[in-house]
Amino acid sequence: QVQLVESGGGLVQAGGSVRLSCVASGGTFSTYAMGWFRQAPGKEREFVAAVGWLPITIGYADSVKGRFTISRDNAKRTLSLQMNSLKPEDTAVYYCAAVPRTSGGISRSTRDYNYWGQGTQVTVSS
Repeated sequence: QVQLVESGGGLVQAGGSVRLSCVASGGTFSTYAMGWFRQAPGKEREFVAAVGWLPITIGYADSVKGRFTISRDNAKRTLSLQMNSLKPEDTAVYYCAAVPRTSGGISRSTRDYNYWGQGTQVTVSS
């Protein structure tokens, strides 16, 4: 069983930056593919970024490519999301997610992830 706890959300002006962190406990973090998802009010949860258990395979949603950077530190059991050049449309609750993998691939689907954090709110003002 894996527990995930996000932190780092808050209120930021458009064009600003925020760094989210997700700390994992339980399980073998280094064998989990990890992902960030977000959910805005009235919308479905959507893929933001993902990284394989070796940080070689990385994927981003087109809407955040070039602005967001996902990273992981297996020794610290931590997943991060650096968000730059934020836009009001980035406002959402951001969730960290994990799925055990036998290969280094990633997934962009919420259905593939077994474990979820409680979420952290990011609000971008215009």
